Amino acid sequence: MLALADAQRSVATIAVFIATFLITLSIGRLLKRRAGVPFGIFFQIFALTLSCYAAAWVYGFEARWRNHLGAVLILLSTTILIAFINRYIWNAYFERRGIPVPKLLRDLVASLIFLIALMAVLSVGYHAETQLKGLLAGSGVLAIILGFAAQNLLSSVIAGLSLQIQRPYKVGDWLKLGDTYGEVMEIRWGATRLRTNDSITLHIPNNEMVKQTIVNLSYPNRTHSMRLYMGAEYGAAPNRVKEALLRATINAPGVEKNPPPQVYVSEYGESAIIYQIKFTMSTHSGYFETRDAIYTNAWYIFRRRKITIPFPIRTLEINRRQTNTPQQEHQQTKAILEGDALFNCLTSEQLDQLIGGSRRARFGRGERIIEQGADGASMFVLLQGEAVVSIAQNGTMVQVGSLQMGDCFGEMSLLTGEKRTATVRAEEDCEVIEISKPAMAAVLREAPECVNQLSELLAARKMETEGVLKDAAQGFVQEKKEQEYRATFLRRLRSVFEL
Repeated sequence: MLALADAQRSVATIAVFIATFLITLSIGRLLKRRAGVPFGIFFQIFALTLSCYAAAWVYGFEARWRNHLGAVLILLSTTILIAFINRYIWNAYFERRGIPVPKLLRDLVASLIFLIALMAVLSVGYHAETQLKGLLAGSGVLAIILGFAAQNLLSSVIAGLSLQIQRPYKVGDWLKLGDTYGEVMEIRWGATRLRTNDSITLHIPNNEMVKQTIVNLSYPNRTHSMRLYMGAEYGAAPNRVKEALLRATINAPGVEKNPPPQVYVSEYGESAIIYQIKFTMSTHSGYFETRDAIYTNAWYIFRRRKITIPFPIRTLEINRRQTNTPQQEHQQTKAILEGDALFNCLTSEQLDQLIGGSRRARFGRGERIIEQGADGASMFVLLQGEAVVSIAQNGTMVQVGSLQMGDCFGEMSLLTGEKRTATVRAEEDCEVIEISKPAMAAVLREAPECVNQLSELLAARKMETEGVLKDAAQGFVQEKKEQEYRATFLRRLRSVFEL
């Protein structure tokens, strides 16, 4: 009879274990699917522990072992309470009202709940355990030692909580700390992780963060201003220098057009007037590239406008570079012009006169030599480098051609007064000769016969652009249209150059 009773009790114990486990899991899945309570692996451990406790109670295990299981069960039940708080307080109440709850605050509340449950278990369930009391007494001394050792950690955690509450920055913001710029990648309990423009990761303890002046470049919006300084010679008029620096800045990638850049006279230095360039950016990630583009553009523009960036007074420069003489540059330019149909009608002396009245200029890679829609009273001949031709279509720039050494462009604006019909951008460092309207007018007054030749050439180019074919069927139409174009361009040439 005793063996039969033990067998029945064992069967009942197993049945209680299985039933408790399945019922608990079913309740958890129902709450997760219907109410969206985020249960995890700890709920499964809780279900297993509850099943063991119920089975131990049915089987009649010693009360001491049941108390140990009960203590573990109480501690695991805190995970269920925390899941309900996350679902119904943090998410359902605060987040739906647009109040973001920092992760640090969630973790702090969860830790406090677990700590309260642990203290309750120790004080109620183990109050009679003298060995545990001795352990707690000994751990008090250890806690004092660890407390002194963990002062910095605790101060960082408290500072992190303060940062989460005040929210002076968030993940994705760009900060300036002293001379360091970095993007906030993560905000933890004890430290904030930043990433610089050089992709270097910085872990800064939060207690150090709160001691510094935090400049948030992304608040209240991501647009922020930066400043650069550049010197120019005293002999250059400040307004002329400021206009050049403004052009160099506004054409640099990464610079916002609104609000527009500004240039100020900052100070009178020992060897130069120092100018301050103020510009805005929407993200600091491309700061070094933008700064490089501004300084590079400024060098080329200064060089074209004959503005000198002075050397320090105490620097002695000895230049022994081998460069082409002005005469060699003149002959090189003349050889290129002689090969172009536009200048076939000019004599050698007239070409010399035209080149003498023109200027050579250098453009850096990416700079716009001419811009579509702009007024133009000059044409260009590419002496060195390569450029691309683009036109604006539906708000985007479409590349339609490329220019090599010896190619001319901008002649329609010079000869007819029309606006620029395309944008020409330097694909690499380019050197050009710019033929101005006064220089061309002086030559045409001495060679009026060239006007007729130029009108014929412009008419032929316009017909090629429109795709007019020369065949027998269209001979009469083609000849008539060509005569109209020649007459139109002849009138324009005489009007533009006052011939």
